[in-house]
Amino acid sequence: MPKRTTHTYSSEDAAPGGPESELFVYYCKHCGAHVLITDTQLQKMPKRKTDRAYVLDRNKHLSRLNVVEAGKHLLKRGEGKVEKQYRMKCNGCGLFVCYRCEEDLEAAPYLYVTDGALSSVAAETNPQDAPVPPCISQIDGGLVQVGIEVEDRAQRSQITRVNADDVRVTVAAPAARGEANNELLEYMGKVLGLRLTQMTLQRGWNNKSKLLVVEDLTVREVYEKLLAAVQP
Repeated sequence: MPKRTTHTYSSEDAAPGGPESELFVYYCKHCGAHVLITDTQLQKMPKRKTDRAYVLDRNKHLSRLNVVEAGKHLLKRGEGKVEKQYRMKCNGCGLFVCYRCEEDLEAAPYLYVTDGALSSVAAETNPQDAPVPPCISQIDGGLVQVGIEVEDRAQRSQITRVNADDVRVTVAAPAARGEANNELLEYMGKVLGLRLTQMTLQRGWNNKSKLLVVEDLTVREVYEKLLAAVQP
C-alpha cells in the first residue's frame, strides 16, 4: 500500500486575529522535519491525564499538518473502556507525533500531540539550534532557493516572518508596475550580503509568491541571515 501523506490546511481566517496572527512552527524532535503549524504555543494547551498529550482544540486554533497516516490503534482505558486512536507519524522519519479520536481528520475537533515528540522553534531562538525550514532548500548546482510571500505598498522593505511555508517580505513599491521585484532584489541583496548578479527572482505559485535563487551561500547561512533581519 503506498504511503499516505496528510497535508491539512485549516483556514487562517478562523484563527484568532486573522491571517496576521503569529504562527508557531513545530518540528519533529527526531529528524527536524516540520510537522505542525499553529497559532498558539503547545505548552499553553491542556494535557491529557492518561498520556500527557497536548490537546489542541481545532475549532479555536489553526492547525496545519505535514504527517503520514499510521492507522487505527485500540487502547484499554480502565475497566471495560477502549479508546480509539487514529495515529499520525512524521513524514520525514516515521516518529509517532500525534493522534485523533475520529476517523475523519476534518471532523476531528481535537488534535492530541504526543508529549516530547515535537520541538518549537521561534525566530527569537538560537538559529544554530533550529532546523532550516522547508521554504529554504538546496537545489541543483549548489544553489539555494527561498520561497517568498511579498506584500506590496508597505511603508518600507522588511522581513516580517520566517516559517515553514515561506519568508514574508514587505516592499513599498506596487507589484503591478514591476517595481516591487527590483525593490525586493535590492533589499534581499542587503540582507544576504550578495550582489544582484548572485541572485535570480522567479515567479511562484501566485501573484504574491516569488522564488529567490541565490549563489555562494549555504541553506544554513541563508536561514541565519534571514532570521537576523526579521522585524516585529
